[in-house]
Amino acid sequence: MLSPFLDRLLEPAPVLFDGAMGTQLHARGVPFQRCFDELNLQQPDLVQRVHRAYIDVGAEVIETNTFAANRAQLAPFGLADKVREINLRGVKIAREAKEVSGQNVFIAGSVSSIGQPLAPVGVLSLAEARAIFVEQIECLLEGGVDLLVLETFGGIIELREAVLAALAVSTDLPVVTSLSLVSDGACSETNAQLAEAVAELTALNVTAVGVNCGGGPQAALDALETIRQHTNSPILAMPNAGYPTLVGGRHHYVATPDYFADSARRLISRGASLVGGCCGTAPEHIAAMRSAISELAPTPCAPKYSLRQSSPDPLPIQIRGEPEQETPLARKIREDKFVISVEVDPPRGLNPTKMLEGSRLIQQAGADCVDIGDSPMARVRMNCIAFAALVEQQVGLETLIHFTTRDRNAMALQSDLLGAHALGIRNVIALTGDPPRAGVKPQATGVWDVDSIGFIKIIKQLNQGMDWAGNSIGRPTQFFVACALNPMASDLGLELERFHRKVEAGADIAITQPLYDLEQLYRFLDRVPNPTIPIIVEIMPLQSYKHAEFCHNELDGVVIPESLLRSMQEAGERGLEIGLRHAHEFLREVQPLVQGVLFVPSFHRYEMVCELVRESVRLQSSGVVA
Repeated sequence: MLSPFLDRLLEPAPVLFDGAMGTQLHARGVPFQRCFDELNLQQPDLVQRVHRAYIDVGAEVIETNTFAANRAQLAPFGLADKVREINLRGVKIAREAKEVSGQNVFIAGSVSSIGQPLAPVGVLSLAEARAIFVEQIECLLEGGVDLLVLETFGGIIELREAVLAALAVSTDLPVVTSLSLVSDGACSETNAQLAEAVAELTALNVTAVGVNCGGGPQAALDALETIRQHTNSPILAMPNAGYPTLVGGRHHYVATPDYFADSARRLISRGASLVGGCCGTAPEHIAAMRSAISELAPTPCAPKYSLRQSSPDPLPIQIRGEPEQETPLARKIREDKFVISVEVDPPRGLNPTKMLEGSRLIQQAGADCVDIGDSPMARVRMNCIAFAALVEQQVGLETLIHFTTRDRNAMALQSDLLGAHALGIRNVIALTGDPPRAGVKPQATGVWDVDSIGFIKIIKQLNQGMDWAGNSIGRPTQFFVACALNPMASDLGLELERFHRKVEAGADIAITQPLYDLEQLYRFLDRVPNPTIPIIVEIMPLQSYKHAEFCHNELDGVVIPESLLRSMQEAGERGLEIGLRHAHEFLREVQPLVQGVLFVPSFHRYEMVCELVRESVRLQSSGVVA
């Protein structure tokens, strides 16, 4: 006889899961440093209120607050001996929420990663990992869950052990499995291909396979294209509410409930029969999904772009001699000359050839420098200092490195800057940095000893010949410091307060988030009509409607005007042409108003932004500058 949950899966209507638990607990005042699972013992009423909020808006499945309630994850909190008590109480709280609501919902036992690398990379054997999962799953089964959700696993190796543990405990309990993905469609921990992982999970006869966390709805939509080709099992999709940013000490997600409503339709049309939300989602998102669920025809994917990468020659590392007192970029700014820069991200692996070739194209087009990201989107990439040194030494193009306080404590920030200075790197944009994305590496944490304002102060003190503690470093550094500016911030008052504090701390220039029309710049200039430091405007050409929709809904601080969104949607396959045309038009409008532009080549399309660089150079020669 089928379980009630399996009976429900046989019905044609999609099954709606709940949304984030951790985000909601954090929103209710629980710091991320706390053990959320321990709240089952200490604040059960708080956990139950989250469950009831999701039930009230129509969720059919609620997940227990036991995401990390395994022995390995509880041990750092001194709770390794509380596995049974925390998991049993987690199920009890969910059942009480169900009884109070009077709704017929299913209780899913939430199980996730052990949080440690397994052998041969780590010291934990596969057998030990399986035993840890067995211990937790036995407790959830004892508590009376209707199904298990094995979620946010970065790779098939650990997830396989969790599935085998579940099967060892019970062959009757439905098991829903879910991988957390990075944007290139590979499992985030092991880089195994998604297709292979789905095929193996299907062979293990799990109830459903799918994806959660690791990205917003568009990443989930892309993953479904692969998943449905390699399984006949029901498919799960529970994306994050876009990518997080840090606002007032808390993580903020930008994807709106309306966007999630539309995403639910598209996820279902792509084959998902179980949908819900992960990090950043709230009852409002689930309510919107509930009202929007319906059958839709599949939507075609937008094309992806890439440059072929060749094998590099050996790359010698050299140390520069004494630098000049002022960088070329600083001199251009001081002389009130227009500055052209292009963003180039470091490679994800060891081969920098493609990015160096892109830098050469940028140099030939006439750019003054390249901006180099610091593991943008909180993804692992080559160190920005090392890659900047390669660009300056092998291409001969000045660099401006993005440097975040996310990955380094105050001591490491200063040490790395001194190393950068020794390599000839002089231009730095001080950033707080994107939060590590939950699910891509669940155990990764941010540091943030200081924010970007404090970091600017540290750099300027190095320029005075002292470290942050006031100790002499000998010869002063000569860093030129940029700061970030978001004219489209939802709380413009707070953004302007921080901008003025950055200027007071010593920022030399400000670089905006991507802007798409003059009204967005005027939103800032109306409040700050005479900025005391030069403003550089970022221009990121749109590639397609899918790209525009993603940027508008899932990237904090990026706002695409409605008219441009409509134009990109109507353009269809001509989206790249329309996006580039708009970028050229906006460049001509904005160039007389600012002291520089930063072009961002989406999908590493350097040849496209080189057209914009040449256009900007032409405008300068014709006198169209600030």
